[in-house]
Amino acid sequence: MIDVLGRVREHVGEHFARAGSTAEPDQASVTFLGTENIDVLRFGPGLDGVVHYVSLGCSRHPMADPTEMVTDALHGPRAEICVALRGATPRGLVRSIAIVAAAPAVEGLVLEPDALIDLESPLWEGAPFTAFLLGTSDIDDVALTPPLPPVTVFSATPITATEAAWVRLKGADAMREAWRQDRVDVLDPARRAARPS
Repeated sequence: MIDVLGRVREHVGEHFARAGSTAEPDQASVTFLGTENIDVLRFGPGLDGVVHYVSLGCSRHPMADPTEMVTDALHGPRAEICVALRGATPRGLVRSIAIVAAAPAVEGLVLEPDALIDLESPLWEGAPFTAFLLGTSDIDDVALTPPLPPVTVFSATPITATEAAWVRLKGADAMREAWRQDRVDVLDPARRAARPS
């Protein structure tokens, strides 16, 4: 049997080692009733002060849309998420990451690029952010032994309720363009919300 999580952990560790973060990551584990545990690995901070939080457990099983009549228990897509922020670890962030990583098993959610995952409550204590916007990350896909497909590690950017509404209205690319135009630093946990027109 393939140790999917072991492969993911090794691959992600090698990625951050190449980026200069050679220390073993801190690890926290979250378990929800009736589900297997989700770990969150904390890499950094790097020289730029950015800390990366990577879920480990979502890719344990392939994701499947519960509305489909037939699901592929072997070849379905697998994923993890990565949140990047500057500064100290906000209290409650790890749990929010674990909620998203557990959602495919709990709710039948399929994580994919540009997906909006709205938790409808602060992502950490005092945060103005209530949702994550998924996108491509700098971490390459994790190759598994065929016939299993690779594991994709998505970036997960914290966004405000106003920004989430904008994503629903205009789409993820429009939100990212608004961040660029407004010079919004999405790695800043105390950042202001973009004001797209």
